Amino acid sequence: MSKYLLKNKKIWVAGHNGMVGKALVKRLKNENCSLLTVDKIKLDLTNQNDTSNWIKTNKPDVIIIAAARVGGIIANVESPADFLYQNLMIQTNIMHSAKNNDLDKLIFLGSSCIYPKHASQPILESELMKGPLEPTNEAYAIAKIAGLKMCEYYRDQYKKNFISVMPTNLYGPNDDFNISTSHVMGALINKIVNAKIQNIQEVEIYGTGKPRREFLHVDDLADAIIYLCKNYSDKNHINIGTSLDISITELAKKIALLVKWDGEFKYNTQKPDGTLLKKLNIDKLNKLGWSAKINLKDGLVDAINYYITSNQLNLQLVSND
Repeated sequence: MSKYLLKNKKIWVAGHNGMVGKALVKRLKNENCSLLTVDKIKLDLTNQNDTSNWIKTNKPDVIIIAAARVGGIIANVESPADFLYQNLMIQTNIMHSAKNNDLDKLIFLGSSCIYPKHASQPILESELMKGPLEPTNEAYAIAKIAGLKMCEYYRDQYKKNFISVMPTNLYGPNDDFNISTSHVMGALINKIVNAKIQNIQEVEIYGTGKPRREFLHVDDLADAIIYLCKNYSDKNHINIGTSLDISITELAKKIALLVKWDGEFKYNTQKPDGTLLKKLNIDKLNKLGWSAKINLKDGLVDAINYYITSNQLNLQLVSND
C-alpha cells in the first residue's frame, strides 16, 4: 500500500473538544494540513440531516471519528440506553454521510471493551465476538462493534476507505476527572490528589483493586492514529496500546507515591470490578512500524499536573525524577 499524504488535506476531527479530539488537533498541527472542527452546540451529530449537510458543505478529505458518549463503569451501568443510542447515532450519521460524499479516508475509534469478557490474553483482533461481553459496559461495546462492522461493510459494499482502530484505556490531559462519570485513572487521580490536599487518610477504591488494565497516553494514541491514517488501509480493525498492564491497586500506589500521599486504601467490594484482565496484543501495529513512546510514569506525571493546574489546586506539581 502506498503512503497516504496528509499535506494540504482537509481533515475533520469529529469530537475535537474531547480528550482524544484535542490530542488529535495538537498532533495534526505538525502535518501541514487544513483542520476542520465544529462545536456540538452548532452541529448535533445525532441528527442525520444536519450531519449530512455539514459534510456536504465543508467537504473534508479525511474524517476522524473521535466523537462519542464515554464514561466509566458507574456511568455505563446507570445509562446504558443513552450510551447505546447516542454512540450508534453519532457514528452512523457520520459514516453514512461520508459514504454519500467524495472523501479519501475515514478513521473510526472503537474501544478495547469490544472484546469478550474472558478473551485470551493478550487480546488479538481475532478475539472479536468469540464470547460474551463484560455486562457493565455492554451497551457501549455493542455500539462500538456496530461501528467497526459498519466500516467493514461500507468498505466491502461501496469500496470506501474506512478503517477502524481499537485503543486500550486512555488517560492524559483533558481527561474526565469527575468521580461519578470518569474512568478509573481520572477518578483515582482526583481522589488521591484531593486526599493529599485535605489531609484525608483514606481513599476508596471501587471493587477489589485486583483487575489489571493497560493504559495508553492520549498523545501516543493521536500519534498512532495519524500514523495509521498514512500507512494502513484494510477492512480488519487494528489494536492500539502498549501491551503492558497494571493492577488498579498498583496504579493507585503509583499515583500516591507521585503526590506523596501516605494514607490507606479502602476497597468497596459492593462496586463491580469489571473485566479482570484486558491487555491488547499489538503485534499487528508494531509490525507496521509504530510503538508507544510515553511510559506510564511520565504519563502519570503529565496527567496529575494537568489536573492540579487546570483546577488551580494548592499542591506542588509532581516530578518524574
